[in-house]
Amino acid sequence: METRPTGGGLDGDDLSQSSPATAVSRWSFEVSRRYQHVLDKTVPHILHRWIACLVLVLIYAVRVYFVQGFYIITYGLGIYLLNLLMGFLSPQVDPEMQDGPSLPTRGSDEFRPFVRRLPEFKFWYSITKAFCIAFVMTFFSLFDVPVFWPILLFYWLMLFILTMKRQILHMIKYKYVPFSFGKQRYDGKKAPTESVNLLPRD
Repeated sequence: METRPTGGGLDGDDLSQSSPATAVSRWSFEVSRRYQHVLDKTVPHILHRWIACLVLVLIYAVRVYFVQGFYIITYGLGIYLLNLLMGFLSPQVDPEMQDGPSLPTRGSDEFRPFVRRLPEFKFWYSITKAFCIAFVMTFFSLFDVPVFWPILLFYWLMLFILTMKRQILHMIKYKYVPFSFGKQRYDGKKAPTESVNLLPRD
């Protein structure tokens, strides 16, 4: 009676591990890991990141100008950018809801860097991603809704003015500036202390 070898064949576990779903999952994980690695390397290059973002904004503007359409996408993009800007200018903890130490209001107070609700890198990344998505959408006529664009522009400008006015009044009320440059910093040096003479005076 002949016996067939079983050690060299593929069992159920091997088939499941080499299935197309597993291969796609591994590939997507590897792409995601490399993409995150590239993003992490761009974190310290603030100026280069914003220059690249500005180039992308110009490309999108040129695309919309020559196509003469997709104004509704641009309007939605403007509303989204305004929302990001408010998060970038707002503190992480709203002073109205804060129970702990308040923001420094005097020059002698300890320096506390401004902690944003939306960090600079996420602010840049969200803007860049939004313009990339909007640029791709301009290649589909489905999103080219006919609209009178001056009305959208006027409405967005009014919304921008009202939103910035409210944000500036909030900054004035709680005495904070959403930027750290020009503020007093701790340089690690101790202030000279006055020596006390304990010897009795004549």
